[in-house]
Amino acid sequence: MRANWSKRLLWGVFAGLAVLGLVWFAWPAPVAVDLAVVTKGPMEVTVHDDGKTHVRHIYTVSAPIAGKVLRISHPSGEGGISRHVGDEVAANDTVVAVMQPTTPGFVDLRSRQEIEAAVAAADGYVKYTESEVQRLEAAVAFYRNELARAQALARTQTISAQALDKAKFEVATNEAALASAKAQVEVWQGVRGSLAARLIDPSSAAALNDPVCCVEIRAPVTGRVLKIIQESETVVQAGTPLIEIGDPRDLEVVADLLSTDAVEIKPGSSVRIDGWGGSPIRARVTRIDPAGFLKVSALGIEEQRVRTTIDFVDPPEAWSRLGHDYRVIVHVTTWSADSVLALPVGALFRKEEDWAVFAVKDGRARTTVVKIGHRNNRVAEVLSGLSEGDRVVLHPSDRVKEGVAVAERETR
Repeated sequence: MRANWSKRLLWGVFAGLAVLGLVWFAWPAPVAVDLAVVTKGPMEVTVHDDGKTHVRHIYTVSAPIAGKVLRISHPSGEGGISRHVGDEVAANDTVVAVMQPTTPGFVDLRSRQEIEAAVAAADGYVKYTESEVQRLEAAVAFYRNELARAQALARTQTISAQALDKAKFEVATNEAALASAKAQVEVWQGVRGSLAARLIDPSSAAALNDPVCCVEIRAPVTGRVLKIIQESETVVQAGTPLIEIGDPRDLEVVADLLSTDAVEIKPGSSVRIDGWGGSPIRARVTRIDPAGFLKVSALGIEEQRVRTTIDFVDPPEAWSRLGHDYRVIVHVTTWSADSVLALPVGALFRKEEDWAVFAVKDGRARTTVVKIGHRNNRVAEVLSGLSEGDRVVLHPSDRVKEGVAVAERETR
């Protein structure tokens, strides 16, 4: 009887252990999650976007007259000058471009015949005026002799004063006519030369080797060549841009920010600049344009942008490797505080109209509604609902629900 009781007790123990094992295996395991701790610390809200460095004062050198500009960046400087981007230039000393007169244009057959006829007519007028000069020279010589005889007779009072005056008048009028005739010769010789110049063939050696040269254009300021707009030899009109000059040490940063972000920024706001290949640079906002403009993004979305100008705060040694039109990323601070209760934005999710998190209490996830203040792309300010040191679930999956057991995921 006693043996049967011992056997039954043993079987009961085995059955109990089996049931406990089944319950243990069937009991749901805690969900592995990533946890974060609500902490206090400094926080700032920034607006970030792409920007470009920009030389503050750029001088565009243009052609002062119409003509042929020689090649600016000639390898050897022959037939032009040798200027390249980055070359140093001195104000009113360094020649940055050279201009020559343009080659004469072609003349069509009918115009050529008309010009040749006009040249022949001008030759005829030249011969006619030259003959007039010869006639008047003879008349002047004759009347001068007559005046000399009249003056000799006047000394002996052989002729009247009227006759002497008439002799002087004839000399003066014929000398004036001679001067007029000589001027007419010069006029028609000039007309003939002007007409003949229109017949110069553009391919002739005289046209290609024009001794009239050149107009040298010098740098207006001291700095470096930033851009060669017209590199090759070509014919340009007056005012055509040729080259850009500026001082790369006088840099600023220009960023086209969304208008919705620009309204939150004030002149003097601190800026952090990175993404340029070096250490972050401190800067500040100096100007926000009062007018925006439309810009199409890379995705084809029309956006209203506002140009914002930023100056460096760090010394030039920190950004000396930057040049004109370099790409940077700007982070403009719109709000900051030294001690803020904050949690990662990855823990937040929407619960109807409120923000909520899964707070871990006694090993279980508890849905907690929180009130959020300022936030950036990493953390959010907690105004109510949580306390410092509380732990929350990061990026909760659909397995995390109210009251479910959770355990922190082990990191390797």
